Amino acid sequence: MLTLLYTTWDPSTGIHLGPITLHYYSLMFIFAFGLGYFLMTKIYKIDGVNEKYVEPLFTWTLVGTILGARLGHVIFYQPELFKEDFWSVFLPIRTKPTFEFTGFSGLASHGATIALIFTTLYYAYKIIRKNPFWVYDRIGIPVALGGAFVRIGNFFNSEIIGKAAPENSPFAVLFPQQSSEYGPIVPRYPTQLFEAAGYFLLFVLLWILYRYTKKKYQQGWLFGLFFIILWAVRFFVEFLKEPQGDEFIHFAGLNTGQVLSIPFMLAGFVIMWTSKNRMITEEENEKPD
Repeated sequence: MLTLLYTTWDPSTGIHLGPITLHYYSLMFIFAFGLGYFLMTKIYKIDGVNEKYVEPLFTWTLVGTILGARLGHVIFYQPELFKEDFWSVFLPIRTKPTFEFTGFSGLASHGATIALIFTTLYYAYKIIRKNPFWVYDRIGIPVALGGAFVRIGNFFNSEIIGKAAPENSPFAVLFPQQSSEYGPIVPRYPTQLFEAAGYFLLFVLLWILYRYTKKKYQQGWLFGLFFIILWAVRFFVEFLKEPQGDEFIHFAGLNTGQVLSIPFMLAGFVIMWTSKNRMITEEENEKPD
């Protein structure tokens, strides 16, 4: 291996189990949902809400996240897959040029967010019978932490990499496994870790505000803050990222990820501003509507 002045990131692709490889990206998803289940159970216990409501939330969140993230990626970044390899859109496989088990790959956070909004609406109205913003305020906490794990999974996969970085930069990383779509293998910014750090700090902030302030009784305030910060992190890190596939959404020099993040940030401000109209008492917090 060459002796370089910057970090070289060249890990194994995953844990090999015979003909199947359990990719680290898939493991990060497992960690994200496992911790999410644990955190939501703890949150419901803190709020005095029956923990039987956690399991259906977990199920709807899992289905909405994976299906929405996959469809979001294909629609926004790889629409040609609908024609070229239809089954790979919905299943963790690739059928062309040869059959291959790929695990979770090609997922877009914007698509996951849109799907999660709708599945949570169903859960809020039909299952737990609470104001949807009550659920959104709480689900944003594990989602922020889960987002950090997903970006760490991207780092393991050497994907969603950054633009070329100066060789003397303390952040310069060489990704020998990077996809051929990114051109020459040169030291690049580890944008996956930048995003992961931002999402982890957001998780810490939301947890502190949830546990040690009364903001959880102002339905939508925590969720609005979550939207603003999460998508702001995404927006600014995008300046250092390489394009993801054939991006066809551009505006004023901004890429697809940035353009799609702006409406979510604006929605966050509106949700926070109107949250003062959705105040509840501690007693109301503990029971279904």
